[in-house]
Amino acid sequence: MSENSAGDSGTRGDSSPEPDAEAAKGAADERPTVYDLAPDCTLEDVDVGALYHAEVNGVVDYGIFVDVSAAVSGLVHDSNLDGEYDVGDSLIVRLTEVKENGDVAFDDETVDDHRTETVEHEPSISRIRGLAPGDEVTVEGEVVQAKQTGGPTIFAVSDASGVVSCAAFEEAGVRAYPEVAVGDMVHVSGTIETRENALQLEVDALKKLPDERAAEARARFEEALDERAEPADIDPLVEWAAFEPIHDDLRDLARLLRRTVLSGRPIRVRHHADGDGMCAAIPVQLALENFVGDVHEDPDAARHLFKRLPSKAPYYEMEDVTRDLNFALEGRARHGQKLPFLLMLDNGSTEEDVPAYENLAHYDIPIAAVDHHHPDPEAVEPLLDAHINPYLHGEDYRVTTGMMCVELARLIDPSLTEELEHVPAVAGLSDRSKAEAMDDYVALAEAAGYDEQDLLDIGEALDYAAHWLRYSEGKTLVNDALNVGCEDEARHEELVEFLSERAARDVDRQLDALDDHVEHERLASGAHLYRIDLDEYAHRFTYPAPGKTTGELHDTRVKETGDPVITIGYGPDFCVLRSDGVRLDIPNMVTELNEELPEAGVSGGGHLVVGSIKFVKGRRSAVIETLIEKMADAEIDEALSSTAALED
Repeated sequence: MSENSAGDSGTRGDSSPEPDAEAAKGAADERPTVYDLAPDCTLEDVDVGALYHAEVNGVVDYGIFVDVSAAVSGLVHDSNLDGEYDVGDSLIVRLTEVKENGDVAFDDETVDDHRTETVEHEPSISRIRGLAPGDEVTVEGEVVQAKQTGGPTIFAVSDASGVVSCAAFEEAGVRAYPEVAVGDMVHVSGTIETRENALQLEVDALKKLPDERAAEARARFEEALDERAEPADIDPLVEWAAFEPIHDDLRDLARLLRRTVLSGRPIRVRHHADGDGMCAAIPVQLALENFVGDVHEDPDAARHLFKRLPSKAPYYEMEDVTRDLNFALEGRARHGQKLPFLLMLDNGSTEEDVPAYENLAHYDIPIAAVDHHHPDPEAVEPLLDAHINPYLHGEDYRVTTGMMCVELARLIDPSLTEELEHVPAVAGLSDRSKAEAMDDYVALAEAAGYDEQDLLDIGEALDYAAHWLRYSEGKTLVNDALNVGCEDEARHEELVEFLSERAARDVDRQLDALDDHVEHERLASGAHLYRIDLDEYAHRFTYPAPGKTTGELHDTRVKETGDPVITIGYGPDFCVLRSDGVRLDIPNMVTELNEELPEAGVSGGGHLVVGSIKFVKGRRSAVIETLIEKMADAEIDEALSSTAALED
């Protein structure tokens, strides 16, 4: 029996006098207690021998029938009546017996002085995980979705063990329980049934918990969320001292993402549309979709709650954030969903991301970024719930986002480990990482059945597919190319061969078109500088795009010379930069260009040795010449090597 309020209630026939406060306090424990049951109380909430407020619901020759709640009624036999009663009269009764068949017997009681305590229903709570058709249950949890259909109102309720859809019917198209909103703690009672291959609770009663009880339920819910959100206790795929502090950050993010799924919030992933970006996003997508399927009783939940989209630029563009925000707001309006959690992969760490993040801040959308571009932590971290970047631990871009996200995926769902063993090597080779762990990653992939050429071909196939997919997810195609979540090994091999061969053919055609028009000079530092006007001499609107074209040209010159090389590919209002053996510090150069040429509108960034810059078309010559002057003064550092080709 749960006590929600104690002391003189002044209701239901409380005959107590009005003594002063001290006298009432002293007498409180001496007066008999009469319980006032909430309407939804059941036999679980009553005790034999206790006194209850009752109301007469029927008069017969042998006594009266009384209600002590909507669900608990019984007989006061005429031999136990102290007076005469009519339907609707109130009285105090003592519960004397609950028979095996459920019948309840009461005695009529005369109580001169008493105190009233209200009793709220305390149902037996069932965990959502493990429910089965036919179960009569009450679940306690948070409303994470409230959707009105043409028939019933569908409430999705999470109790941290799982999420179940609850169908409540008022009348066709009319909102049931309008007082209940997303975020409320509730009790839902009814029968578990199957609807379209999913479990659904057919609601008999749905009750928003009052403040004190809601706070208690919320505390239990949060504790259960924390417990189940805990990530797997696993070590990284390779032993790498530089990775240890990053791995701790990844554990925290895995916990946050698992908690997000358990709380019923959708997740939207934005990733850079290149090989490393897809090696980051695909494992995380598979891990989160598996976890969504484990948590939700609806087998289609992952399709509604997870969305992955590529970004052509290595930062979050206003065009992308506007689409994402519109999608999120429509989802809330049409489907009663919470606003999504945004996960940025292989982008999201730089000052260029700030305007987009500030746009989302108006709606309190949580954001996390896993990136290996040179970060601007002071700019982005006030807007992020989590920020993982090797630079924050004294490392650099050689720790690729794909390497980090494979570990993130394993922390979310360790069963994926064997399927992901080749992915860090694909990410590293795609991004031309010189990390000391690359040999270990390649060896791990070889043990899984992939030689180095296989890994290079997969990376090339991913780049080629990403180019033609543009802003589309291309889930099955990309999964098959990476061989993650692929159901047909032969199809994977055939697809990679086809895509990588076409990519190589198109790259050769592009380089042939450029070869006679590449400008060359030797800088004072001894580095070679190569320049190419991509607008004039490259095939446009086809593969490879300007970023990839510049990278492929750069790689040929590095192999030819064996010396430090800088390559610039430019168009009307952009340029792409690549370097081997020269410490360019492109983010710093962008800052300096903005100070020296404020009218040029320079923006962009990247790593120390790879980047992309945009500017006002009419100031192209001034930007490029000033940039070359800075490159001529750049420090020679043969340990540095360029990474991924950036898209324009």
